[in-house]
Amino acid sequence: MIIMKDVYKTYPNGVTALNGISVDINQGEFVYIVGPSGAGKSTFVKLMYREVEPTRGQLMINNMDLSDLKEKNVPHFRREIGVIFQDFKLLSKLSVYENIAFALEVIEESPKNIRKRVMDVLDLVGLKNKARFLPDELSGGEQQRVSIARAIVNHPKIVIADEPTGNLDPETSWEIMKVFEEINARGTTILMATHSKEIVNSIKKRVIAIEDGLIVRDQHRGEYGYES
Repeated sequence: MIIMKDVYKTYPNGVTALNGISVDINQGEFVYIVGPSGAGKSTFVKLMYREVEPTRGQLMINNMDLSDLKEKNVPHFRREIGVIFQDFKLLSKLSVYENIAFALEVIEESPKNIRKRVMDVLDLVGLKNKARFLPDELSGGEQQRVSIARAIVNHPKIVIADEPTGNLDPETSWEIMKVFEEINARGTTILMATHSKEIVNSIKKRVIAIEDGLIVRDQHRGEYGYES
């Protein structure tokens, strides 16, 4: 599903964030990306949804070579990827339903299909009764559930989550992780960058640790391994 071969990323200011990373991630895996601040985690994640491009090396995602992906093909590629952010990134003037539906409207799905798929994902994240609410009428945990629903409404093969519990209290974080586990159980590959030692050590999954732009650990059912 994801193949990285000797990937480097150097920014225009001369900072090298990734220093020759190689890794394979299979369909259906749940992988934590951990490491100290400034280690290269965010760059690693941003490469996955083409927010940044590798300086050199090969990156294949879902049989698409991102090292050679033309700009006109980026929107099509991103339809195969669901992305979830720490700060939710919801459209404040649109309702919960409209925020999620927007992802389907841009690809010109029929109104009938949009309604069914939006209500299905709202049911999955436990917010079917709040479809008409605006984001600022929801708690932080509920807003994150909306962002998860928006990310998965296109049935992506991969979900990228960048610190998805970073702004949430511990109880809400565990609830969000239950949603991720359910999505993963349905066959979706999940890649989650996190600083949460408690989550990583309690919900055992594959752990890829990055330090100084290099993968220093890759463990099946690993542990966090850093002070958090």
